[in-house]
Amino acid sequence: LSESGVPQLVQPMIWDYAADLDVEGKVQLIEKYQRCGFSKVWFASAFKGATGVNQPLTLIGHHLKNQLEWLEVSSRSPPDVLEGIALTGWQRYDHFSVLCELLPVAIPSLAVCLQALQNGGYSEKVKENVEKLLGMSNLEIDTFMR
Repeated sequence: LSESGVPQLVQPMIWDYAADLDVEGKVQLIEKYQRCGFSKVWFASAFKGATGVNQPLTLIGHHLKNQLEWLEVSSRSPPDVLEGIALTGWQRYDHFSVLCELLPVAIPSLAVCLQALQNGGYSEKVKENVEKLLGMSNLEIDTFMR
């Protein structure tokens, strides 16, 4: 791979939407990419659409945990290797499937995930900030919010 010249042309993106990433495995994968000549990698997380083909509401806690796991991967990775995080929001699993989690019901999840990534974690302050930004009185993380 390093002899092909590809590492000078592209940056790999590592996708995983799980709430319990194999952090050490991801770090080892990044190190392997670096040994092949890739200087930068991207991560891909999700704020919606990754928990069920016909999921009507977004379970914020799952997606928040996914962001926190990626932050952990980043903190354990070699310095300056992360180029960015693509925060995805899938609309359906394939073109023949029903729609899952429409954007309006997922906006609180998007806000929580963005704030967690921007602040390097999740705290009561982050929660209060999201509630203020969205005009909500009580943000539910571990239940399906309506």
